[in-house]
Amino acid sequence: MSSCETCVVRNRAICSGLDNKEITALNSMGRRRSVSAGEPLIWEDDDSLLVANVIDGVLKLVTSTEDGREQIVGVAYPSDFIGRPFGQTSRASVVALTDARVCVFARNDFDRFAREHPELEHKLLERTLSELDRTRSWMMLLGRKTAPEKIATFLLEMSERLAETGCQPSFGPARRFSLPFSRQQVADVLGLTIETVSRQFTKLKNDGVIELPSRREVEIVNRGALLALAG
Repeated sequence: MSSCETCVVRNRAICSGLDNKEITALNSMGRRRSVSAGEPLIWEDDDSLLVANVIDGVLKLVTSTEDGREQIVGVAYPSDFIGRPFGQTSRASVVALTDARVCVFARNDFDRFAREHPELEHKLLERTLSELDRTRSWMMLLGRKTAPEKIATFLLEMSERLAETGCQPSFGPARRFSLPFSRQQVADVLGLTIETVSRQFTKLKNDGVIELPSRREVEIVNRGALLALAG
């Protein structure tokens, strides 16, 4: 495993508060793993055996109904933490949306390490509260917003989260980015039909709010208009 000192998300991941000695100890517990697009890393309802930091790529968190229908309930970007520490069962499957690399730890080893290092536990709490805030905002989006508001909010969040990955050349929200989602996946995330998603993307383009250089690429031309539309 490569040294944590050369890790591209070292200063943004949950281990950022650890000193060099602690990082060395954590490093000895983990291993790098590559995950291909579409490959599962964690299965819903299985024993919680591992946790991981995302190094690069994007993964989705998915829950399923008994008849096989899926709902994307979260997305993990570089520096995000995935898995269920201090828990016995995984509550969602984690599947790579793009080719990704993760730093994987056995859950029991990580739990023991976290209990011995309060700074790491503090970072976990911060991440948990941030995720709770994001989930509450997402509940508002799904429950109360119209289709145009949902698409505008989604694009703004993608612009901000993809800029945070460090893959963009400028500071602040990304103006142009590649969506890790297909149109159908966008529809699944937002509780819309694929036809509605396609119509809304086309309308935003025709109104001069965004450009669509390719099927996955989005360029925000008028951020103010997109913010107003998002409500």
